[in-house]
Amino acid sequence: MKWTVPLIALAMLTTSCAGTGGAACEAWRPILIVREDGLTPGTARQILAHNRTGRRLCGW
Repeated sequence: MKWTVPLIALAMLTTSCAGTGGAACEAWRPILIVREDGLTPGTARQILAHNRTGRRLCGW
């Protein structure tokens, strides 16, 4: 739950890459996780959405 607001904000900011890529996308990177993170299903969905958006808009 502690990651919900930051991930939503990050996903919203990532949309600034739409159509331009480049400089706007340089500040954002994929979120990588490790087994020890102990993700909840909701957090995992948000990370997946963030990473898919970055791949689509910024070409990660």
